[in-house]
Formats: sequence, C-alpha cells, structure tokens
Amino acid sequence: MARKINVGIVGCGNISDAYFIGSKKFDILNVVACADLDPARAKAKAEKYGLRASPSVEALINDPEVEIVVNLTVPKAHATVNTAALNAGKHAYCEKPFALNSADGAAVLALAKKKKLLVGSAPDTFLGSGIQTARKAIDEGLIGRPVAALAFMMCRGHESWHPSPQFYYEKGGGPMFDMGPYYLTALVNLLGPAKRVTGSTSAAFPERLITSQPLNGTRVPVETPTHLTGAVDFANGATATVVMSFDTWPYPLPCLVIFGTESTLEVPDPNNFSGPVRLRSKDGKTYDELPVTHLTDRSRGAGVADMAYSILRRERPHRASGELAEHVVEIMESFEKASVTGRHVKLKTTCARPAALPTGLAGNELDA
Repeated sequence: MARKINVGIVGCGNISDAYFIGSKKFDILNVVACADLDPARAKAKAEKYGLRASPSVEALINDPEVEIVVNLTVPKAHATVNTAALNAGKHAYCEKPFALNSADGAAVLALAKKKKLLVGSAPDTFLGSGIQTARKAIDEGLIGRPVAALAFMMCRGHESWHPSPQFYYEKGGGPMFDMGPYYLTALVNLLGPAKRVTGSTSAAFPERLITSQPLNGTRVPVETPTHLTGAVDFANGATATVVMSFDTWPYPLPCLVIFGTESTLEVPDPNNFSGPVRLRSKDGKTYDELPVTHLTDRSRGAGVADMAYSILRRERPHRASGELAEHVVEIMESFEKASVTGRHVKLKTTCARPAALPTGLAGNELDA
C-alpha cells in the first residue's frame, strides 16, 4: 500500500463534514488537522472527527505535517488561501469554484507551476459511478459521435435553507459559479475542452429575503446574474445549451443529456456521485438504464485522493486538476461577458480531457 498523504482542512462550514467523512474512505489520505476563522468551530470538528484543531488558518497552512491543504473557505477566499498554501510549500485542493475569475485562477496555476506543486479543485462528482458509466458509454461509441448536449439547473435560490446564503448573491456568486462547475466539469469530462461561449444573463429580483435561520428577515442585494442561458462550442464539434437559474420554480427537466449521431444518453445529476444512466432504446420508444460500470460508493474527498496518488507518482496526472478547473472558470465567466458585449467569447484556456477511471477499483482506491 502507498504511504498516506497528510491533509489539513481549512474551513469548517457546511461542506466540511462531507470531506471529513469522505476522506476516511481512502487509505491514501490522513486528515491530521483543521482550522477555521472561528476557532471554536474548528475545535468542534476536530473533537468530532478525532484530529487536531490548529489555532489559526495561518498555523495550519504552515504546519510541517500537512502536505495537502484542502480549502473549504467561501468562494471569494479560494484564490487567496490557495496562494498562501502554495507559498508555504503545500499542495492545494479547493472547493468549487476554483476562483471568481480566470485571472485569479491563472495566477494560482502559474504559482503552482513555479513551486512544482499540484493544485486541484472540486467538483470531483465526475469521478462517481454515474458520470463514469456515461463516460464509458460515450467512449465505447454507444451514442455514435457526440453532437449536442443540454444542461439544466433550475431552482428558486438558497435563501430558504442555507444558514448564510449572502455569498450566493455577491459578485462571483449566482447559479453559474455555484452549480455551473458540476455541469461544466461533467461536460468537459464527457466531451473534452470547449472553445467558444455565448450567452444571455439577467436577474429577476434586485434583492433576496432570507427566510432560513439564523438570518431570517435579512434582505441582501443581488450583485450577480441569477438566470443564465448560454451555448458552449466544444473542440470536438459538439455544442451544448446550458441554463442555470436561481429565479425559477423547479420543473421536471433532465439535468444533463448528450445527443449523438446514433443515440441519446441521459446522464444523472452531476451534483451527485451516482444515479441512473439511460440510453435511448433501438426502437426509440423507451430509455433503458445501463448497467453501472463503476463503484457506486464514491464521495467528496475523491478528488483529494486522486491528487494524493499523483503526488506519489508525478507521471500520473490528477483528474480534478487546476487546469480543468481554470478552464471551467473561464467558461463560466464568459456567459456574462458574452451577454454584456453581445458577442461570442473565444476561450483562451484549454485542458486535457481527464482520464477515465478504470473499472473494478475498490472503494478505497482511485488508481489501477
């Protein structure tokens, strides 16, 4: 068995439990410490999961025992914390989005290259059974040549349930930077990198009323588009229609559909690691569920574990990479840019299509 890679988690908010729990599933990961701007919150998580609470974020980043800093801070702090981790000689893996703009993301990538360190980013849901089963179906030609895709994420926003939803409506927030990474990362995994984007954006409400606790009754201004409709042209010739909204009531639309020259594939919700994959039947009357080809028990932490394998074997690229995340950030910011300028946006970034996961891996493995 490979040696364990020591991990420190910065940010002990809502999403952190999923990382504390998920990381335990991988033999290669050893979460040794956590930190938060609120030391009491870090202490509570440390006691819950049996690890050390660092006295401060800075102390964790500079902890000589920590090799990977997992950055679960709010989105506007992602690039700053990643930069601090890299400057401290640590590999960095952050929650989505990788950065609030492609300039900040590019600076993090350049620093990682200079320091000869790895940087990565969520989402890692594309490493789950649902999207990996869909990937295998596409790679094996079950739909022929991919021609087009549809991606929908339609909801009313997060202020009715999230305890601190303000950042969803700040600049760099909105449905695209919140949920877009799941859908666009899945599409790049399935179809390869994109080359051009256009779009129209709007915001239906100038402010939002929080009805969740503890901020019930608080009104927050909306500083970012909350409804986006766009088109993405991929380098392989396929196109995708993408709709992301915090302004609509849910409707039973598919999350993600890939159309090919020979058939159509329905992909499960890319916000999840598993879910049914359906292929259009030969008679065209039904959609038949495909057998799952990959392990269903994947969870958050998979991208960190995949990075850990690459730290030990540098010739092995990690899948949830900074290059992939930076490409997704540029796609996301280009929807609004296209809407404002009234023009298509030709992308400057690209990335390698992540390697498909081998079949037959055990639950604690992400390497053949």
